[in-house]
Amino acid sequence: MRRGEIWIANLNPNKGGEIGKIRPVLIIQASRLILAGLPTIAILPLTTQFRPDQAPLRVPISRREKLKRDCYVVIEQPRTLDRSRFGDGPLTTLTDAEMASVERSLKAVLGVD
Repeated sequence: MRRGEIWIANLNPNKGGEIGKIRPVLIIQASRLILAGLPTIAILPLTTQFRPDQAPLRVPISRREKLKRDCYVVIEQPRTLDRSRFGDGPLTTLTDAEMASVERSLKAVLGVD
């Protein structure tokens, strides 16, 4: 498991406006921390639903390799998951350009310049 890879994870149970279900997620945690064996992994969930009013908060990822559908990274819902929540992966790895878009949007959401 490495930063920039997409894996399947179980986001249930969810509450309120949190994204739930078993779905693809993008690993955003530094690979060195993952390899160090931390028990949790920082992720951003993916969705197949696109809503134009949320476009600035979505980064498109085209289907390829084991990712069977076009998806969007849901930037405003970062989560940390226990390793036991992960299933299949990696489905694919983001390109440098895709990862740069995710990082730019995530910095905006977090208020980091």
